[in-house]
Amino acid sequence: MKHTLKIVLLLLGMFFLTQLIGLAVLQAYAPEIKQVKDAEGNIINITEYNLPYGTEPPQDNDPKINLISIIIALLIAIALMFFLMRFQAQIIIRLWFFIIVSIAVGITLNAAFFNLPSAQWIALLIALPLAFFKIYKRNILVHNFTELMIYPGIAAIFVPLLNIWTVVLLLVFISLYDMYAVWHSGFMQKMAKYQIQHLRIFSGFFIPYLGKKEQEQLASSKTKKVKDKKVKVSVAILGGGDVVFPIILAGVVLRQFGLFEALLIAIGATLALAGLFYYSEKGKFYPAMPFISAGCFIALILAYII
Repeated sequence: MKHTLKIVLLLLGMFFLTQLIGLAVLQAYAPEIKQVKDAEGNIINITEYNLPYGTEPPQDNDPKINLISIIIALLIAIALMFFLMRFQAQIIIRLWFFIIVSIAVGITLNAAFFNLPSAQWIALLIALPLAFFKIYKRNILVHNFTELMIYPGIAAIFVPLLNIWTVVLLLVFISLYDMYAVWHSGFMQKMAKYQIQHLRIFSGFFIPYLGKKEQEQLASSKTKKVKDKKVKVSVAILGGGDVVFPIILAGVVLRQFGLFEALLIAIGATLALAGLFYYSEKGKFYPAMPFISAGCFIALILAYII
């Protein structure tokens, strides 16, 4: 394995743990069918997910229209990010990230506090300082800890909007975009470097580490009592999109098939990511979504067969 084994295992562990947290959160937000009276006094069935902060999906859901809307929204978000990066609008980008992190973490925590009165506000009171320390104080432990909760919260919003085939098409679209953005335009590399160098944050798992050469330099500087010796620190990163989209597929599978089949998706995605780490080379960017999607699709086929 070309990467440091410890770092790879840590990234894989956080990835898989986030998938499991995602399934637990989505199970907590399982849809409930209730009977209510409309304006004319007729009894109708409505589906409720009990999502907080105004994220409850509309009743007249059409997965095909939702898929198109999600893709358009993603393209707008990417264009907006590029625009803000172009004009060095760090304050706006940080505020944007702060709001997303706060809501997403709040949704995840709310799933754990369902039985408490005012659960969503308790969750938000905890989420806000976590988001503040993540975005504005840049603590590596807080960063990765909140990452575990961000993507389950985001997935909880999108899962009710999609079905199996629309989420498969979404993963295909994201995989194609990922290949283009990494191998052709280089936009993903630019965005990652901009976030790390200018914003000092990253939308994904982020692990700094010292390579063998750097460790030797550090040990040498300590032995020789050299002060202010600069040692280059490497980073291992895994983008947030690579984490959240498998959770969305697993969540849809959870609703249509069950927990075992959803776990297959999480395992398939993790094994595919492990394969990418094994064959990747240090210092190079790779589009992870095509590999993760392939693992998800193989797992989905197994779910249908089983």
